[in-house]
Amino acid sequence: GNNAMKAAPSFCLLLSLTTTYHAVAVPSSPEDDDCVIKSSNYINMSYEQDGAEAKEIAKYLPYFPFKGIPRFYDIGGFLEKPEVFQQIVDIFAARYDSIGIDAVAGLDARGFILGPPIALALKKPFIMMRKKGKMPNSISSADYNVEYGKRAGLTVQRDKISKGDRVLIIDDLVATGGTLSSAVSLVHLCGGTVVECACVVELKMFIDPPADSGLPSRTKLFKDMNINHVPVWGLISEDVLTVEAKLEEGYVDDGEEH
Repeated sequence: GNNAMKAAPSFCLLLSLTTTYHAVAVPSSPEDDDCVIKSSNYINMSYEQDGAEAKEIAKYLPYFPFKGIPRFYDIGGFLEKPEVFQQIVDIFAARYDSIGIDAVAGLDARGFILGPPIALALKKPFIMMRKKGKMPNSISSADYNVEYGKRAGLTVQRDKISKGDRVLIIDDLVATGGTLSSAVSLVHLCGGTVVECACVVELKMFIDPPADSGLPSRTKLFKDMNINHVPVWGLISEDVLTVEAKLEEGYVDDGEEH
């Protein structure tokens, strides 16, 4: 577990927060230029990225040098704190309670940790999007790139998403957007609509970096794939993720990909 922080944070009661709802326009399909606002399309905007709650949770998201990345953020830090994990679930459930989703899709593998409790809180089905060769009766997206290598496409079982289904995609972190783009492609392949891609951490440096930075652009990727109409939201950004993991002497970066 993470030894960087030992004391439990003081959290405000969720019920004490003032709730604000905003209409969100969602295209009925990726080909449509016009957006249709349905009566149920309301996202709870009480929780802002890097807001007070996010800053408290960030204390339990240490970073490690891992897979050749200087700052690899580890959700194991908050998973060992039930009150922090529960607060994250509550925040995501509150955000999407009124938007009118049909299912929650979690991405292999950390989306399998975060997605089920959020789906249970919303009383919606949970769908696994897995690596190739792990599930029967599945269809696959194309291969994709991530910040530390290339991955085979994700898969979903053919009977899990129906035409017109409104799907919330959940993962722990979005950086270049490669994994999320694969998941979005799968939903569209099944005839569904992605209401939003939601992550605990969003690395903003990859949203639209300068052309001379050498960094991949998530905005360009989504545009090239014709999925730039799909919104992405993260509770916490790198701006407030400042806790460096305390490493034992002799620590070795033993990540599988470099």
